[in-house]
Amino acid sequence: MKGKIFILVCATSLLSSCHIYKAYDRPDDISAEGLYRDTATVNDTLVSDTTNFGNLPWREVFTDPQLQTLIEQALANNADLRTAMLSVKQAEAALLSARMAYAPQLALSPQGTISSWDGQKASKTYSVPVTASWQIDLFGQILNPKRSAQVSLKQAKFQQQAVQTQVIASAANLYYTLLMLDRQLQISEATAEVLKENLTTMEAMYTYGSVTSAGIEQSRSAYAQVVASLSDIRQSISETENSFCLLLNQPAQSIARGVLEQQELPASFSVGIPLQLLSNRPDVQAAEMALASCYYNTNSARAAFYPAITLSGSAGWTNSAGAAIVNPGKLLASAVGSITQPLFYRGANIARLRQAKAQEEQAKIQFQTALLNAGNEVSNALSLYQNTLDKAQARAQQVESARKAATDTRELFTKSTGTYLEVLSAQQSYLSAQLSEVSDTFDLMQATVTLYQALGGGRE
Repeated sequence: MKGKIFILVCATSLLSSCHIYKAYDRPDDISAEGLYRDTATVNDTLVSDTTNFGNLPWREVFTDPQLQTLIEQALANNADLRTAMLSVKQAEAALLSARMAYAPQLALSPQGTISSWDGQKASKTYSVPVTASWQIDLFGQILNPKRSAQVSLKQAKFQQQAVQTQVIASAANLYYTLLMLDRQLQISEATAEVLKENLTTMEAMYTYGSVTSAGIEQSRSAYAQVVASLSDIRQSISETENSFCLLLNQPAQSIARGVLEQQELPASFSVGIPLQLLSNRPDVQAAEMALASCYYNTNSARAAFYPAITLSGSAGWTNSAGAAIVNPGKLLASAVGSITQPLFYRGANIARLRQAKAQEEQAKIQFQTALLNAGNEVSNALSLYQNTLDKAQARAQQVESARKAATDTRELFTKSTGTYLEVLSAQQSYLSAQLSEVSDTFDLMQATVTLYQALGGGRE
């Protein structure tokens, strides 16, 4: 008896060392340190933080009521997000099927026979058996597929969250793009009016010989150039609205929106330590669940080398007793235990195990790549935000100086102490500075949205 117990303990230890029963653990060589760079100190990891910008609900980040309505509409109707939800339902069904493998398989198979020999009285026999079979999961043939289905369900849910994060970020970026284009159109239209007034003034001064015809044509050319740019901006607005409608899964139409100057976004961020990227970013979590699924598939491939133990039996009523017929019927029961040991499939099992190991290694590489990509996106967003913020401060001074120069040169020109070239140059510089300021504001908003997405924001 002691010998049997010793053999059982040794066998259990051997199987455990082969990872057949071991649950997935993140590999030790997966690095999560130094994933992103500090915006102040190059090649440094940001200081650990107790809060994380990505944990904020999206309604606290995007406070514009019209944008919130559009985001809600996108979350309800977006085709990609609805497809991801259906993938979750498929994974739930697959997990239910894997769990049912633990239960015995039952089958009711009633049979009846009527026979007659040489015109004699017909004999009737029947049997009403209930058969059952149950596989004992001694070597993990059922456990590992069930664990694989569990992590596949988690992967599907994380992928759904990743799509949701992408939908929210796309809606915000498209919305802010429309606000930027609206403001650029407004500035360009106002500039066109100023240039039109300049042209009218120069035409009046031409009659008195104060300006030349060349000056008038240059002024007319500058006015026409700005007017022509209005069509390009309007076309961009139309295309952006159409893209937004596609995100909302609706026909192309106008998008109701606010104005750029009224937008308020968080101005300070806490990104957290690198490990938080693992717990926040759904795409990183989905990549790890893919690795875990491959790990359990490898375990299943190992388990195929061991025998399958199955208990089966049947019970029911029958009136057939060999050559005789018994009425009423009697209870019939049987039980069988079987062990199926693979003998001629060893080569196929070896090939399956090698394939599973290769797929697991691929998933591991993809997981590490997902981590690096997450850190890269955070680094880029932080850098873009900080650099755009610095640039915006200098741009504000440029706009103010350009505005004053445009006003002064126009006054000097009307007093015949300045030239029309100075007027045109100053006005074009002012227009360029204003448009650049709007672009900087948009870049700042886009950097905020990108950082929020990079930190896993909007997943709930």
